[in-house]
Amino acid sequence: MSPIRRFPVSPFPRLFPVSPIRRFPVSTPRQLGYSVADNSRIPVAAFFNGWFERDVPSPNFAALRERMVEEQLVGPGRDIVNPRVLEALRQVPRHELVPEADRSHAYEDRALPIGYGQTISQPYIVAFMSQILDPRAPDRILEIGTGSGYQAAVLSRLVQEVFTIEIVAPLATRAAADLTRIGCTNVFVRHGDGSLGWPQAAPFDAIIVTCAPDGVPEPLIDQLKDGGRMIIPIGPVDHQELVLLRKHGGQLDQTGVLPVRFVPMTGQAQGGRQ
Repeated sequence: MSPIRRFPVSPFPRLFPVSPIRRFPVSTPRQLGYSVADNSRIPVAAFFNGWFERDVPSPNFAALRERMVEEQLVGPGRDIVNPRVLEALRQVPRHELVPEADRSHAYEDRALPIGYGQTISQPYIVAFMSQILDPRAPDRILEIGTGSGYQAAVLSRLVQEVFTIEIVAPLATRAAADLTRIGCTNVFVRHGDGSLGWPQAAPFDAIIVTCAPDGVPEPLIDQLKDGGRMIIPIGPVDHQELVLLRKHGGQLDQTGVLPVRFVPMTGQAQGGRQ
């Protein structure tokens, strides 16, 4: 009988080969422009039916808004220089005026859908039209095409009163609620045909139109003060131009400003003066 051969046995046998742990660089939330809010904890299902809490970073909208101003408005080729307009864009929370699903995109350099075939304009266009309109603190301004309320919110930081008309009833209702929620107490929203203006509140120091008619509606000309300014996109969808109008003695001086693309104006008087 052969003697029993004994082999050393580790008390902790390795059943599988173990590869070294590979570590990958991970950006911090701060580097990505996010901050961790105290109320941003959500339950995440884990192994063995356990539950853990994970901190989910929420966007730092103030930082994103500042970046929007610096990169999209005052950057090369953009040339928004009016300090009051720039400050208004820094203050208005654009993310509060877009659908919740698109809030993470609120400060990107593009228009966003807001429903009913309408959009919230690109931040640069809002800043550009505001600057060209040359709003002054005592002004009373009429806006045609409320949409999300973003342009009205920006103007509310620059003038005494803003009267804004939206032809799509649900958008008018939503914009009125959102503008109240973010503290725009000097903005008055009305559901109606913007091509007819707001005669009960006329005359206006300036008028801004954010939808494109074929020509300037006569009611808007009538409701503009002598010496007043109007910024309006004119023309068919494939050939629109943003123009600045100045009224002098019932006559309009017209200056072409920029090729643009806005949603068409709908309404009774949208044909207007060519």
